[in-house]
Amino acid sequence: MHLRLHKNATTTPRIRAEIQVSKEPMRVLAQRFGVSVSTIARWKKRASVHDASHTPHRLQTTLTPAQESIVLVLRKSLGLSLDDLLAVVR
Repeated sequence: MHLRLHKNATTTPRIRAEIQVSKEPMRVLAQRFGVSVSTIARWKKRASVHDASHTPHRLQTTLTPAQESIVLVLRKSLGLSLDDLLAVVR
């Protein structure tokens, strides 16, 4: 299995799991793993041990209804990718 971590991650999923089940004080855990107390608190609150997605939840580009209609027709007729369609519409 390939492990993908955020580029600035200071902990691994194994360490995060240890943090979540540990009964030791957060200060002790922070010293043991070499991270801040706020990092320990953050991972104690989380349900998962994996990094959250950094993908935007909303697209930064919006289309007018006319542009959207053009995109739908072009996509069906030409089979272009969404990036190519965006370039055509603009």
